[in-house]
Amino acid sequence: MRARRSRAVSLLVTSVVLTGLLIPGATAQSGGPDPGAGPEAAAPATVDLADIPAEPPVRPAPAATPELFGADCDTEIDGSQVTAYCHNGYPETDLLRLHVECERWWDLDGDGAAVSLDPAGRVRLTGRCWKEVRTAWVSHQRP
Repeated sequence: MRARRSRAVSLLVTSVVLTGLLIPGATAQSGGPDPGAGPEAAAPATVDLADIPAEPPVRPAPAATPELFGADCDTEIDGSQVTAYCHNGYPETDLLRLHVECERWWDLDGDGAAVSLDPAGRVRLTGRCWKEVRTAWVSHQRP
């Protein structure tokens, strides 16, 4: 019940404010002379044929369509383990590679072997560090 009252009050206040803004404009328009009675209203509009171009303007080239390539991958980091789940929804084969960057300077970063993912296929890629993982990503390549 309370929401309806505040909604009704806000609608009422809005209509009063809009009416207050429109009244000065309406009185200013009605106070001037009739715009159709001036000499410029009686003259017919003329068009110079030299101003009309002989051919229509050239349309700009359509924007390039985005390239449909690259599997969709979701990467999960759980402690020192990295798992990437990928699905290729495009009609071309995609070579996927998991890259893992470790947090510690002495911990070796890993670049996984390339895995071929056919159209409409799914794959799970895994990698790990000895300690914490800083970041992980999947790269895509055409075969």
